[in-house]
Order: sequence, then structure tokens, then C-alpha cells
Amino acid sequence: MKKIVPIIVLCLILMAFGSRETTNNTGFSDTLDSQLVTIIDTTGAKQFWNRLKNHCGKTYEGKIVNAPAGDDFYGKRLVMHVLSWQEDEILIPFNVGDNRSRTWVLKYKNERIELKHDHRHEDGTSDKVTMYGGTTSNDGLPGLAVFPADEETATIIPAAATNVWWITLDETSFTYNLRRIGTDRFFSVSFDLTTEIEQPKPSWGWEDYKVTTKK
Repeated sequence: MKKIVPIIVLCLILMAFGSRETTNNTGFSDTLDSQLVTIIDTTGAKQFWNRLKNHCGKTYEGKIVNAPAGDDFYGKRLVMHVLSWQEDEILIPFNVGDNRSRTWVLKYKNERIELKHDHRHEDGTSDKVTMYGGTTSNDGLPGLAVFPADEETATIIPAAATNVWWITLDETSFTYNLRRIGTDRFFSVSFDLTTEIEQPKPSWGWEDYKVTTKK
């Protein structure tokens, strides 16, 4: 009986949509299929992803919220440019002054979001410390994604094994944060999403990248 109840509930949901313009090989209409997918794929991670995609092609300026004393980021212009290459990948070059070595690489897969840090030299070659980061461990929230350091990060940067990155996203700001658990290390930079600025030069090594703003 317990197994039958969910099936009955699902059937009632499907019946509620009513319209069945075109029947496909699943036995349901195209309209009904798309509506069902919308119901199923409403995790916090997916909502966060869709919010971020809305900013593709746009550029924003940020400011330091918190950083270690004497950090090189102080006094530099901080710029993020949101790019989209594929439906499941978003690139965000993060420029610090004239330094265009940093690109945040986010991927949506298996209903989770992965964050990696791509670091390049000015000639476009990869830095020896690159592609570290982590993947969200649960469905998340529409305005928050948390990325605990993964095994690759622990191998590349042993001291960063306890790193936790998180990004907050709302109507007015995008905030990138890093905390190293067990230490005083805390870094946070916030970008103003209410004002777009001019598009920066491409990150080093990404000069041939073609911008896609399709959502």
C-alpha cells in the first residue's frame, strides 16, 4: 500500500495539467513532459544556477568585505565578468587590477554545482596551482551555494584541505567567500549587481573564448 500511494499522487499531478497537444514516445504530451520536469527540477541548486545564468554577458565591480591584512587585493579594482559557454557551465573571470590570471569555473551536474579556480600565467599556460575547489554536497538554497574542498584540492594544496568556499546571490549582490576552517583565514569580496560596467579584456589564456549569453 505504501508503494501505491506515491504512484497515485504522481498520477493526480499529471492529470491536473490537463492539456495534451502532442503525444510523444513517452506516452505523455510534450507540454505535460516539460511541466513535469519543471516540478521535479526545482532544487535550490537549480534555482541558484538559473539566477546566475541571468547575469551571463554582464560585468560588475566589487569591493573587499574582508581579507587578511596586507592582502594584495587591497587598493586594486576588482571586476567579475559572467560568461556562458554551455548550458551546464559558467565561467567568471575575476580580475584584480591588471592581473587577469583568475577564472572561476562553475559546472552544474548531477543536481550539484562544482566550483573550480582556473589560474593562468600571462602567456596563457596553466599555473602549477590551479583547478582547486569543491562541489556542493546537497540541494542547497536559491541564494547560497557552499563548496567544501574536494580531494583534488587537498592534493594540490594540502593546507587548503579544510577550505570552504561559498557564494551568495541575491537581487543586488554576488559575494564570493572563503573560510579555512581551523584558522583565522577569511576572505570575502562583494560585487554590485545593480550597476553594469564595461567588459574587461579576456582572462589570460581565454582570448579565443567566444562569449555566449544564451540562457
